[in-house]
Amino acid sequence: MVKEKKKTDYSHSEELEGQKELILFNDDFNTFDFVIETLIEVCKHEPEQAEQCTMIIHYKGKCPVKQGVYDNLKPLCDELNNRGLTASIN
Repeated sequence: MVKEKKKTDYSHSEELEGQKELILFNDDFNTFDFVIETLIEVCKHEPEQAEQCTMIIHYKGKCPVKQGVYDNLKPLCDELNNRGLTASIN
């Protein structure tokens, strides 16, 4: 008797294949309030999320602020950079 192969669930790494992170870096010239407001406007963060990311950026030097496919993150990254922040996609 031949057993039918069961379809397996995707592993976590397969689900994230093609996913990138939008990283925001610390600087010495933008205020906390400006970074928080920018994350709310550009990345659609909730105020609490924006504040937490800003604190992580301040203390750790960088923070992933958004995750997704490159084509969705690119305009966000460009806008963050246009507003005087330093962001990249990894």
